[in-house]
Amino acid sequence: MPLRSVPTPRSTMARLAIRAAAIVCLAMPLGACSLFGDDDVTYKTQPTDPADLLYNQGLVALKDRDFTKATKRFEQVDREYPQTEWSKKAILMTAYSNYEAAKYDDAITAAQRYVNLYPQSPDAAYAAYLYASSNYAQIPDITRDQQRTLKALDGFQEIVKRWPTSEYADDAKYKIQVTRDQLAGKEMEIGRFYLNQNNPSAAANRFKVVLQQFQQTRHVEEALSRLTECYMALGVPSEAQTAAAILGHNYPDSQWYKDAYTLVQSHGLEPREDEGSWISKAFKNVITM
Repeated sequence: MPLRSVPTPRSTMARLAIRAAAIVCLAMPLGACSLFGDDDVTYKTQPTDPADLLYNQGLVALKDRDFTKATKRFEQVDREYPQTEWSKKAILMTAYSNYEAAKYDDAITAAQRYVNLYPQSPDAAYAAYLYASSNYAQIPDITRDQQRTLKALDGFQEIVKRWPTSEYADDAKYKIQVTRDQLAGKEMEIGRFYLNQNNPSAAANRFKVVLQQFQQTRHVEEALSRLTECYMALGVPSEAQTAAAILGHNYPDSQWYKDAYTLVQSHGLEPREDEGSWISKAFKNVITM
């Protein structure tokens, strides 16, 4: 599934920063509003500095891609002007500047805080998107623990559920598919390990998860073929025949089907679906990819 043209955290936040800067400029003297020019900007401030000055300095630092300074300014706004509109903006910008700096855990913390404090804000969807994207950016390879993948999946699902018409919903739907495919791949990796250890029962349990929870992923074909192998090894030929039959029905040109068919035939059997099988029931409403 190709990635659609949707706003990314960077492109969307760039618009947000420009919009916020424009609002600030309206409230400040013209001479103080050189946010994106070449003026020499001093970042040293006193605790009594106005919130708008601190916030603007954070925006200038973002423009210069000095994310450490940007984060410090936004955090200072939040700390010195709590429960104000400036603090509200600063929390979101803290999440973004940390995201840009690849400080994903800090971005997650700020984004979560924003959503918790301002769930009805027009920017709550974006904060949630930053949270999910920060977890998504840390998804490990398939051999490692997939807690980050689960958190990213939960985050993107929350966006689709709570903000289905937002500009982030389409990208969230795409990344839900990516994360689900990753989780299915992890189950397959463990299942293959058990097969190599001559433990077809434990392997079958892993492949079963793929069929029951991750049907619309690229791993389904192999999972059905592996189940055929597992059930033949376990002496349950009817389930093996069912797995092979459903594989052949949904993916007739697949090499995995050819392998499953050859295995079943080698035992004097043919693929045949048992509609009472859990495999058959799992595929009643399947939509092949």
